[in-house]
Amino acid sequence: MDTKLNKGAIVKAVYKTGVYIGEITELKPDRGKAVVKVLAVLKHPMQGDLHQPFQAEVPLFHQRKALAYGEQANIPLSHLSPYEGDIPDYITSLHTAIDAEINALEQQGSPWAQQAVKHLKQLKAEY
Repeated sequence: MDTKLNKGAIVKAVYKTGVYIGEITELKPDRGKAVVKVLAVLKHPMQGDLHQPFQAEVPLFHQRKALAYGEQANIPLSHLSPYEGDIPDYITSLHTAIDAEINALEQQGSPWAQQAVKHLKQLKAEY
């Protein structure tokens, strides 16, 4: 375990397919995890079926929201790294992350990307 990963540390956390800035609120070294409170979004989670990635023709095309501000998640220690730098405002970071994801997918143009953009635009309206 990185010695900088202590309770109260600010970390970059990869959770499922999203990436967040958060604060460690609890360490569970016996389980190899930490509880991280979300402070900002760096990368919005991927849309679609994670078991059949990049496929548009699946039984259920999942819509995934980003973790909310202050939400706490159990994250493997191996998915955490120390974060240094300014912590952006949560709402600003969320919109920046979702806009970046939409722009990248619009450039791709595949059927999966088009469906993912549709879901992301719905989420953006909810956010």
